[in-house]
Amino acid sequence: MDNHQSNAEQDAVFVRNFGLVLVLLTVIGIGVYALANFVYSGFLVTQDAPNAAAERTAPVGTANTSGAPIAVASTLAVPASAAPASAAPAAAVAESANPGQTTYDGACFACHATGAGGAPKMGDVAAWTPRIAQGKEVLYTHAINGYVGKAGMMPAKGGRPDMSDDAIKAAIDYMVSKSQ
Repeated sequence: MDNHQSNAEQDAVFVRNFGLVLVLLTVIGIGVYALANFVYSGFLVTQDAPNAAAERTAPVGTANTSGAPIAVASTLAVPASAAPASAAPAAAVAESANPGQTTYDGACFACHATGAGGAPKMGDVAAWTPRIAQGKEVLYTHAINGYVGKAGMMPAKGGRPDMSDDAIKAAIDYMVSKSQ
């Protein structure tokens, strides 16, 4: 009978140890599951929305094939300290800014700040003096209609057909005033 009791005790020890191993494995499994959920939720936060890549790679504009005039926003950069404190600061800046400077900053600077294409740099008195001597009407005509000369070329309206003749004239007046 002792042999039978020892088998019963051995069975009880086995069942107890087996139960402890099952509990330990269950606790480890729950811990791994909780850790995996925590890591995965952090991963989801770092992922972009499904259409974010499409938004980042979308074209910034479309071709105007209608022939209708295009409205172009001003690229005038105004320091924060100079910006008016109104409800519509951009409109107030556009109204108060020199229209010639606005046109220059939006289009003309590309060539007249660097000398590209033989353009006289704004402020270069030696380059502007012979041009100014021809008279403002000649400068206006060359700027509006385009001009090819010995020193280079001027595309009509600086390559910006959306600009008005008055805006081009204001830019010429502005550059002349800074180049005498």
